[in-house]
Amino acid sequence: MPRKQQFTESFQSTKRKHRDRPSDEVFSAEDHERFEAMRTEFDEIPNDDRPPAGDRWSIWWDSEPLQRGPEPHPEWVITDHGAVDYELGVLKTGKEADVFLIERAVPGTDRAVVMASKRYRSAEHTQFNRAGDYTVGRAAKRSRDNRAMAKRTTFGLEQAAGRWAAAEFDALKRLYAVGVPVPYPVQVHGTEVVMEFIGDGRTAAPRLAETRPDEAELDSLWEQAAEALRRMTELGFAHGDLSPYNTVVHDGRLVVLDLPQVVDIYANPLGMDFLTRDVENLGSWFTNRGIGRETVDDLHAEVLALAARP
Repeated sequence: MPRKQQFTESFQSTKRKHRDRPSDEVFSAEDHERFEAMRTEFDEIPNDDRPPAGDRWSIWWDSEPLQRGPEPHPEWVITDHGAVDYELGVLKTGKEADVFLIERAVPGTDRAVVMASKRYRSAEHTQFNRAGDYTVGRAAKRSRDNRAMAKRTTFGLEQAAGRWAAAEFDALKRLYAVGVPVPYPVQVHGTEVVMEFIGDGRTAAPRLAETRPDEAELDSLWEQAAEALRRMTELGFAHGDLSPYNTVVHDGRLVVLDLPQVVDIYANPLGMDFLTRDVENLGSWFTNRGIGRETVDDLHAEVLALAARP
């Protein structure tokens, strides 16, 4: 049996044996660091288990049910055990993560879907330097994770990246469930979030900032943006970084992207400031193209009133 397979089976066997106990009571932070080092070592060993086609087996079944998108899953979501993932290239790079285009397919059939795969860098490689403003009010559930992140151990840095991925996936699920126009969240696996690809074929939808809408289209996009802001506020969220550069337009539909920094407007002392900034950043793009300033001011007052409700 290949060493990588031996390690994986031993690790999973230990998890099953202690399935009723929290992970941090079974494995110490040092264990996790050792496991991570072994994975790095195994990366250099030929993978006897790789699929006959594609770059990896589908990771769908590597995620727990709570780490998958809300049910019912859209028909295009592929859950077959024999599915494989193909890497199609980089869509974009960002301050804290890179987004890749992948295709999940069932070999020998015509069943395939193109998706976006957002992969967070570890905290030592991120260029996002104001994370603390957004994460006020959040905390890891396990004190050992908090200590490891504070000490910036290998395990801690990985946990920090995983928290950003988990935060975005959770936000996508909650926003999708109440009708906010966001990509359907397929699954989260470690530091990777797989989600619906917004575009045609393998071409991403244009960012709002890249569009040139006529008057009727502008009015429609503004109404969609305003409704998205209302629904997010009713859920107790501010996007935290909303702008015409992280919203896209596909077939006339405005879609909100990039949600790892989503802010709880009640738990975060800067929550209302973030909410105001979201309205202003997006609203200024619309006012520059013909939407009246008073219309943006009215929306600002409306969302602040919604946020003030008990």
